[in-house]
Amino acid sequence: MTTVRPAEPVLEAKGLKASYGPIQVIHGIDFVVNQGEVVVILGANGAGKTTTLRAISGMIDTGGSVKLNGEEIVGKNSADVVRRGVAHVPQGRGTFPELTVEENLRVGAYVAPKSANLEEDMQYWYDQYPVLYERREQTAGSLSGGEQQMLAVSRALMSHPKLLLLDEPSLGLAPLIVEGLFEQFAKLNKERGMTLLVVEQNAHLALGIANRGYVLESGEIAISGEASELMNNDAIRKAYLGV
Repeated sequence: MTTVRPAEPVLEAKGLKASYGPIQVIHGIDFVVNQGEVVVILGANGAGKTTTLRAISGMIDTGGSVKLNGEEIVGKNSADVVRRGVAHVPQGRGTFPELTVEENLRVGAYVAPKSANLEEDMQYWYDQYPVLYERREQTAGSLSGGEQQMLAVSRALMSHPKLLLLDEPSLGLAPLIVEGLFEQFAKLNKERGMTLLVVEQNAHLALGIANRGYVLESGEIAISGEASELMNNDAIRKAYLGV
């Protein structure tokens, strides 16, 4: 009889709290992201989704426990968290607008492992997004919103992260661009085994590529489950799927 080994958690949060000064936004939540999973966090505006990602990345005051591959990262600064293997694509793109496309990619590789091949990695992303190759000498600030999001994702992945955090990747983009981005996220997960934690208001697209999901309400987890279960949950369908 073959023994099935349980999935290894890449990220495990217990009693996670986060605040902006005296205002507490996240109230002691527990969640886990296992190796090779796509996990989505859903919720209305102000529910604490972006704050959760910022807490993981060490960008705000955080309490409780967050472990990355078993190592506690609460109390680490953002640079330390990045070095330990977390790449964060923030809401609003996350590129360096005054740098060229190629310079952005090179900056993204700053904490890549020594075994990484910079030129091969850049070429990989140019192959994935040919428009970035065409615009490689342009400044990031001159790109369209969709092109900037392609660059932000590519730049983040130049570091060869263990975990990719995506904050509202569809925000402000045309539906066709969004569909292409989510196809790329699914491809990253399936072909490269990339582990993703995605905050997204487009619940249909996000759950379509996810293994599991959590719904945040007022800084607390209200519902959690397999993506298929959430997709068929009447309350979620009415609140987030428009059906």
